[in-house]
Amino acid sequence: MNLDVWKAQLRKGAAELAVLALLESRESYGLAILRVLIDQRGLAISEGTIYPLLNRLRREGKIDSRWVEDEGASHPRKYYFLTDEGRWLLAAMKTVWGDLSSNLNALIAGENHER
Repeated sequence: MNLDVWKAQLRKGAAELAVLALLESRESYGLAILRVLIDQRGLAISEGTIYPLLNRLRREGKIDSRWVEDEGASHPRKYYFLTDEGRWLLAAMKTVWGDLSSNLNALIAGENHER
């Protein structure tokens, strides 16, 4: 298996959690979300991934959106924000991620406990 392919799949798998986590504290528009993910080492995804993800989350009721006229922008921007269902999902995903990462880190560190 190609390591680059594995890393890309890992990023795609974590993208939903990352987007929901970004929207937890404030609403944002697609390109700003993408820029934050690019700035965070290892979380960069493409525009071809972020917008379909945002649209799917909106269709599923996890996020909603509204158009905003920004003074500095030449056109309105679509801002996304969490719904109550999205907040519930994010809380559940954080728990799952915490358990998974803790257990995987222990395994990687050689702390495998035989039963």
